[in-house]
Formats: sequence, C-alpha cells, structure tokens
Amino acid sequence: GDKGQKHSWPHKKFSMPVIQVTWLPKACRNAATRKLVADAIIKAVVGVKQAEVTKDKVVVRFGEAVDGFPLPAGHTHENVNDPVPEGK
Repeated sequence: GDKGQKHSWPHKKFSMPVIQVTWLPKACRNAATRKLVADAIIKAVVGVKQAEVTKDKVVVRFGEAVDGFPLPAGHTHENVNDPVPEGK
C-alpha cells in the first residue's frame, strides 16, 4: 500500500465504510437533523455484528440533489454528538 499517500479526506484517518445519503432539499434537513440521522446510521451499521464494522470506521456524508449545492463535512462517531454550530 501507499502508506505515505495523502488523501483529500476531511478526517484524520481514512475510514470505511463511507455511507452517502443524498436527498431532496427540505428546510427540516438541517445540520441538527443530519447529525441525528448520522448517529442512527452509525448505530445501525455497527449493530450488525456480522458486518464486522466498528464505529471508528464509519463515515456518513450528506448531499442534496441540487446542482452546485455545497456538501457539508461528513459525520463520524467522534463528531455526531458535538453541538451544532449556530446558524447551521
């Protein structure tokens, strides 16, 4: 492998699986809602013992089906419970 390779990834370490949630835009799908959904997805994936996935390896990313919409950073078990920044 390429241990010295740098990835353009928002997290300190390369994590798998990456779960992408793409949905239509709605006002209720804000940062707080994304965190709740990410937390539920992480718990669901880790809860399947046969998958052999630990919470430190799961990343949940969100996107909206709109051209040019800036995608927010992904969520991990480390930040899903952090407070939502004001105005987000």
